[in-house]
Amino acid sequence: MIRVLLVDDHAVLRDGLKNIIGMEDDITVIGEAVSGSEALKKVEELQPDLVLLDINMPNGTGIEIIPQIKQRSPHVKVCILTMYSHEEYFMTAIREGADGYLLKDSPSEEVVSAIRNVASGQSVIHPSMTKALISIHQQPQSQENELSAREKEVLLCLLEGMSNKEIASKLFISDKTVKIHISKIFKKFGVKSRSQVIIYAVQNQVVPVPDNFKNN
Repeated sequence: MIRVLLVDDHAVLRDGLKNIIGMEDDITVIGEAVSGSEALKKVEELQPDLVLLDINMPNGTGIEIIPQIKQRSPHVKVCILTMYSHEEYFMTAIREGADGYLLKDSPSEEVVSAIRNVASGQSVIHPSMTKALISIHQQPQSQENELSAREKEVLLCLLEGMSNKEIASKLFISDKTVKIHISKIFKKFGVKSRSQVIIYAVQNQVVPVPDNFKNN
């Protein structure tokens, strides 16, 4: 069961999300919060699997508490659900450690799917945000960060949204080996999440951009 904490200061939205999530057998809402400070308390108290977090809240932004959540409870996934499609918000959220970034105009089935994917360790980025990634000025990749041939194969799989098990199956390697390669990629790129890997790879043209990014 995926245990979700809803963080949004709009009661109507929280109620709507609870109704949507309540129809799923494998996801449950275990708590709600209306501010960043309350969210931090609820994370420590409830230890959810995933926090569905709005950006605009009283007494600060949701983005500001992402690193605090990650520091206190590293296992907790954070998925932003916001009305803001501005590149600045998106990039800042990802840099701070968000595992996903959705817009509130997303269909309910996409929100549910995103919860499952992010909880399983995948990254989820709203299609309109991938356009922002590709349009960002490209920077040359440092030689010291260059990937091995196998690491590039794993990276391509990450960009396609594959889980560790799917990568292992495709490349005929063990789950443990996949985790080792991903850890090395994180270290070379200086990132902490799959979403950050995607941003770094697209920004720096580490590997050819998959069609699923080009078409968004």
